Amino acid sequence: MPRRRPPRAGALADLPPLKILSQIAMLQAAWYVVATAMILFTSLVAGKAFSVDLVLSWRSLRGDTTVGWTLGLCWLLDSLVLVILLLLLVSRSKLVPDFALTVHFLHLLVTSLYARALPTNLLWWGLQACSAALMVSLGIWACRWRELRPMSFGKAKETPGLPEERGEVEGEGGASIWGRGRGRGRGRDGAGEYEMVGMKEGDESV
Repeated sequence: MPRRRPPRAGALADLPPLKILSQIAMLQAAWYVVATAMILFTSLVAGKAFSVDLVLSWRSLRGDTTVGWTLGLCWLLDSLVLVILLLLLVSRSKLVPDFALTVHFLHLLVTSLYARALPTNLLWWGLQACSAALMVSLGIWACRWRELRPMSFGKAKETPGLPEERGEVEGEGGASIWGRGRGRGRGRDGAGEYEMVGMKEGDESV
């Protein structure tokens, strides 16, 4: 039997289908939860009656009423909140367009099934285009900013103690030199540990 090729880096091995589906489900649920909360708040402030049609029906989004423009503003703010979730859940700039467009495509299916007709309102289509462009552009920028952040590495701590204990002696002109002594510490280059011991007279003549 021919040997199977190992999956290339960045393929489905990094993003299994179950993880992708769970991320899409969380984004879609957050999309409707945030939109419902905003529309409910604006309805209560304006003294209007809240209904599910304001969230799921494309017929409520009209350009000749104040309610329609308020709904459009709520959906745009919802897109800004979804950018934060894209940064937290996806975190990879090349996957942001796929997730953002999937959210809007599923929204199209839900609104069409709820209204039992495809949207014919130009304002609705324009709002979806602006929302998708906003999520894709800001999502890619945020993920790239996170990917390109410089990484900081901690510096090695210096060995505490007096210069004599570290084997460091002050020479002429105030310059510090590395001399002999007794003690335990790190080398001058910070690599490894050493232990200084006394030398016998016979060893010095070698």
